[in-house]
Amino acid sequence: MSLELFPGQLVCFMGPNGAGKSSLIRTLAGLQKPLSGNIIIKAGTIDTSRQISVVLTDRITAVNMTVEEVVAFGRYPYLDWNIRLSQSDLDIIDRAIAQVHIRHLTSHKLNQLSDGQLQMVMIARALAQDTPIILLDEPTAHLDLNNRVEIMRLLKQLAQTTNKAILVATHELDLALQMADWIWLTGRDKNMLTGMPEDLVLNGAFDAIFQFKGFDLKTGKVQHQAHKGINVQLQGEGPEHLWTKNALERNGFLVTDENASISISITFEGGTVQWQVKQDGTLHNVRSLAELIHGISI
Repeated sequence: MSLELFPGQLVCFMGPNGAGKSSLIRTLAGLQKPLSGNIIIKAGTIDTSRQISVVLTDRITAVNMTVEEVVAFGRYPYLDWNIRLSQSDLDIIDRAIAQVHIRHLTSHKLNQLSDGQLQMVMIARALAQDTPIILLDEPTAHLDLNNRVEIMRLLKQLAQTTNKAILVATHELDLALQMADWIWLTGRDKNMLTGMPEDLVLNGAFDAIFQFKGFDLKTGKVQHQAHKGINVQLQGEGPEHLWTKNALERNGFLVTDENASISISITFEGGTVQWQVKQDGTLHNVRSLAELIHGISI
């Protein structure tokens, strides 16, 4: 394989479990030797922790350390034998803490943090190391939706504002498609495809690797069966149309723009959404999707 990372890019490395993502991250970080080939940084071999910082999934055992102490460890590759932080080191640590928005946590011990906060701390330590390349292995694993989105948005922003090359091994397909500048995509046969996220969606590369069952990646939706055999004409726009269509299809209706036995129009009254339903010659309004689905299912 031949792969490249460039400054200012967020690259997401994706593939099924067991494809070797963590092994490649560790190899790129210099934590294990390549089976063959070379890793080159600006025409120089990988040899110092001043070029690459890494955030792994390994749990930290020194939970009585404070957040500030952990972030400060990012400066250790630059210290001499007396291990004394200079004012420049302190400024870099402070900047890393500010970039990750964890200043309010600096005096907290690690055992007081949530998983999401701990991941932010480890990213801040990597930033304090001040390397041109940051490698992260599953930084959003086991986090809730808010924390997953926050971390991926942060990494995207850092790539743009610091001009660092950031590589993230992740299973977050939905976030990678919206955040990544470039994708590395590998399958179980260890072949590697690379490209813009949108290109890999449209050319079927994601479908070939992940073999989605009942999920249409091109539309980003789960494919539902219209088991009720009833056509519904839906008129409207915006997110209200999107979620109304989702509710109807999830409940077994076939949504169409053409005339049907049931017609639904999305309207607004006083800033509140309503659904006007025409069924069996009668016309009535409902104020929630639950009421809508119940009414047309009778």
